[in-house]
Amino acid sequence: AIIMRATPPPPLVRLFHPRIYACAGCLTHASTHDHLISKSFQGRHGRALLFSSGYNFRVGPNEDRMLMTGLHTVADIFCIQCSTRIGWKYVEAFEPSQKYKEGKVIMENAKLIEGPPL
Repeated sequence: AIIMRATPPPPLVRLFHPRIYACAGCLTHASTHDHLISKSFQGRHGRALLFSSGYNFRVGPNEDRMLMTGLHTVADIFCIQCSTRIGWKYVEAFEPSQKYKEGKVIMENAKLIEGPPL
């Protein structure tokens, strides 16, 4: 008989910064104010934030998605603690003016809590 063992989840990264963005569902740290690039993005559930990087999320499969700024290859990102979909990662932008987004992440305001370390 083959015994299957579940892979343990990766350890959570705890961020030490005066302004933390955390998952609204479980308060797992997601990014810091230093990684914030822009607050003027639109997500599926209203306003969204563009970050240069984030933490404590798993990346779903790539998919082509028509967004307000054109066609992009993106992958949804999910909190590794509670599996809430918190946004997406830009994998590829097809418009030259949108290439700056590649490798960056969008996190939706409705899915985050901002404040001092929790």
